[in-house]
Amino acid sequence: MESKRQQKFARVIQKDLGEIFQREGNTLLPNSMITVTKVRATPDLGIARVFLSFFNSPNQQLALNTIKAHSSEIRYNLGKRIKDQVKGIPQLEFFIDDTSEYVDRMDKIFTRIHKDDEQNS
Repeated sequence: MESKRQQKFARVIQKDLGEIFQREGNTLLPNSMITVTKVRATPDLGIARVFLSFFNSPNQQLALNTIKAHSSEIRYNLGKRIKDQVKGIPQLEFFIDDTSEYVDRMDKIFTRIHKDDEQNS
């Protein structure tokens, strides 16, 4: 369970990283859109785990590796934006958010169950 402090910190990071990716994401990944879906901060606020979703990217793992390769530059840009709001700039860890894939998989399972129920009735 995250504290209110962690949640507030995560919201600030999510908002500012979203704006950074909106403005500068095209230079990192041309013709792709990067969305920050979730940010989780450690209790000491030293690490921020950033979950990303990539739209119009043929290889999400390659896109994530590109973001990780530029993480120090992204952290620097984040620091310029939030330096007056926080004591320290956290280390950034990037992950692929697979929530939409999970939802699609669950929808297919429920559809299959529903079809099986109709056939057995």
